[in-house]
Amino acid sequence: MIEITDHFIVPEEDIKLWVGRMGDPNGKAVLLVHGAIENGRIFYSENGKGLAPFLAENGYDVFISDMRGKGKSTPAANTGKVKGGQYEMIVNDIPAIINKIKELKGTDTPIHLIAHSWGGVLIASWYTRFADINRNIKSIIFFACKRKIYVHHFRRWLMVDLMWTVVGTIATKLSGYLPAKKIRMGADDEPAGFFFECNKWVYSNHWIDGRDQFNYKKAFQSSGFPPVLSLTGSADHSLGNKYCVKKMLDEIGPEHATNHVLGKLNGNKNDYGHVDILTHPDAPLDHFPIVLNWLNQHN
Repeated sequence: MIEITDHFIVPEEDIKLWVGRMGDPNGKAVLLVHGAIENGRIFYSENGKGLAPFLAENGYDVFISDMRGKGKSTPAANTGKVKGGQYEMIVNDIPAIINKIKELKGTDTPIHLIAHSWGGVLIASWYTRFADINRNIKSIIFFACKRKIYVHHFRRWLMVDLMWTVVGTIATKLSGYLPAKKIRMGADDEPAGFFFECNKWVYSNHWIDGRDQFNYKKAFQSSGFPPVLSLTGSADHSLGNKYCVKKMLDEIGPEHATNHVLGKLNGNKNDYGHVDILTHPDAPLDHFPIVLNWLNQHN
């Protein structure tokens, strides 16, 4: 069992973020950022399974984040007391986590970023907003990351339009937060501010911040972007559909991007979905080595 060290960060008053650390403290730093209606546990289990332990066992210094209101961060979303939302995650929380890694490892330490689902939108937004000070980011790896859902079929209408948008909106307005666990929508609840800001981007043609009108898509054209590895599952039909994943890469426009669809037709052991792309027992032998090779090549 790999030991996890707890770190707590206070990016603003009354908000405390948990960051777990595992692996070799002398290894290269990797930060893992989860998506919506989940927390950092998407990357690790209590019995030492998952991407985070895999990278730790292979010599990396792995940092796992719980975004505001999620996991071990406080206050929890289900208290209804979490201030702010997506905007604060981009401009306050991720910078605070990055600064903590630099504090622990040195100002100029190289850092790799890995995100699942909406976590990719958060780190891409953060990167381009602060591109002038982010030159120590060596590479970014996306797992099933999309911004807007373009495809139309039954699963999208059920999972996104009905459950996420209609049921989610009603539940959030009634509860003061998105009770994703109670309505069996996801593994963790969401602060109301995050839910409403995130939902606007899912349907918008424009990647523009609703608070200060920062135009992310325009900023990508001038900020540059580190090398990107994008992985999604062939059985991920809605939340990480391969077409939507490719459209997000097109918006970002990284100079060097590698895109893999993981499925049996492409030589993988399974046709992976949105969650089991990270949690499937076969992942450490099937496609986690792709991630490891990528990191080793971009150190």
